[in-house]
Amino acid sequence: MSVLVDHFDVFASGLWLTFQLCLLSAIGALILGTVAAVMRISPIPPLRWVGTAYVTVFRNCPLTIVWFFAAFGLPALGSNADFLRIPGLTSVFSRLGVDIPYFRFAIVALSVYTGAFVCEAIRSGINAVPTGQAEAARAIGLTFTQNLRHVVLPQAWKAAIVPLGSVIIAMIKNSALAGFFGLVGELSNSGVNLTSALGEPIIPVFIGVSIGFLIMTVPLGLLLDHLERRRAVAR
Repeated sequence: MSVLVDHFDVFASGLWLTFQLCLLSAIGALILGTVAAVMRISPIPPLRWVGTAYVTVFRNCPLTIVWFFAAFGLPALGSNADFLRIPGLTSVFSRLGVDIPYFRFAIVALSVYTGAFVCEAIRSGINAVPTGQAEAARAIGLTFTQNLRHVVLPQAWKAAIVPLGSVIIAMIKNSALAGFFGLVGELSNSGVNLTSALGEPIIPVFIGVSIGFLIMTVPLGLLLDHLERRRAVAR
């Protein structure tokens, strides 16, 4: 197990890059999933069709296929991913030190795929909101958007916090694929490089990789258990 000590800096940098990837992807997935959930309950049929199509496609599509198109399809659409160089995001990436084309592709893949599951979690939270509250909001003159913003979505997010946490934990584990699709320096990619380039034994290396993912997922799981117990007591 000395490999974990000898190459601690490699594991630490890989964990840091993976954490940044998961954090930005989680933000993207939560935003995209919320928008998709609103579209799915919209009174406008075309919006419902688009939201339903998005969830149906990405929830039932293998994750490796999504990664494949993100890693090899997106670069074909623009040289060096110029079409993904959104000024605000580019400055964020630069401050983080991860202004890497494949880093953006990885965020797209994880956000789009996870957003479909976030959408369903939020939609289940919306269904948990008593219909009488939405009807009362309409009765006092609130529009559909105001009803969502002030009445439905705040309660839906609260009801869906535990399912959303489970979705984010699954997303963190799914991020292990990033290294196999070109994201150099990611935690699993660092493990592969240690075994292939430096000839380190594979089992201790991937024990170290597993510990890195546990550092991210176990605290989140404990937090979700705590929140679930608090909700049970509140009931």
